[in-house]
Amino acid sequence: MDKHEDMRLLPWVSDMGKPCYLVGDPEGVVATFADRVEERQLAAAHQALSEAHSVLGEPAAGALALRLALARVLPALAHALRIAESRG
Repeated sequence: MDKHEDMRLLPWVSDMGKPCYLVGDPEGVVATFADRVEERQLAAAHQALSEAHSVLGEPAAGALALRLALARVLPALAHALRIAESRG
């Protein structure tokens, strides 16, 4: 077995910006906390996506509204991709 198969990528980074991994109990306190963080991140992504759809559906939306919507969607997408990578 590859030694990395039992490591879980966590939904946060270290103080130095490096990825954090969980090695050990997949049902433990840290794993449960990570699950809750991921749930909040995915809920925020759904909200950002909904808001972006609203902005794109408004023909009068200006450049600022589009930029603000994109600014919300980009980190949400990054979180969703990190969760997908973590879950394999």
